[in-house]
Amino acid sequence: MIDRRTALAGVVAMFGAATFAPLARAAGAGKASNIPVISEGPPSVAVFTPAQRALMTALSERILPTTDTPGAIAAGVPAFIEKMLADWARPTDRVPILAGLDAIEARSQQDYKVSGAQATAEQQDALLTLAMNGQLPSGGVFFEAFRQLVLAGYYTSEIGITQEREYLPVPGEYNGAFPYSQVNKVYSA
Repeated sequence: MIDRRTALAGVVAMFGAATFAPLARAAGAGKASNIPVISEGPPSVAVFTPAQRALMTALSERILPTTDTPGAIAAGVPAFIEKMLADWARPTDRVPILAGLDAIEARSQQDYKVSGAQATAEQQDALLTLAMNGQLPSGGVFFEAFRQLVLAGYYTSEIGITQEREYLPVPGEYNGAFPYSQVNKVYSA
């Protein structure tokens, strides 16, 4: 059975040299008894204000929404993000995430007269697009780090591993003529 640390190492490898530092630290940590388990227990410190937590939760669902598979909220991504930032991030690592959330909140209030967490899905998508394109203060840095946290949280969760992807520890026999139309899921190892 795959564990979250092993899955996280695979996700981090996907991002390469541009990996958000807390993810790289968590993936690279050994399994020594004094190293905390990535996903167990509450965060050691509160990272977000209630308003930031609500916005972070809403935006994580916009990055990976519920479709025919569960989305980020169902996979526990918001709790994963807070745990990563509390237990694996240095205070300076948190700055782009917190600044980005504050910039998105301010822009939502300015443009839509409503908090970012209460904005419609289309409005939240527009706010994320502004961040992604660097049109908000700290936007580009926020978006890349936040996207990595959401993807890592999702694809290392039980839902991400078992419902979105299919884990095969040993892929079985090789069949070079296997029809692509019969492939149901992307496999991860």
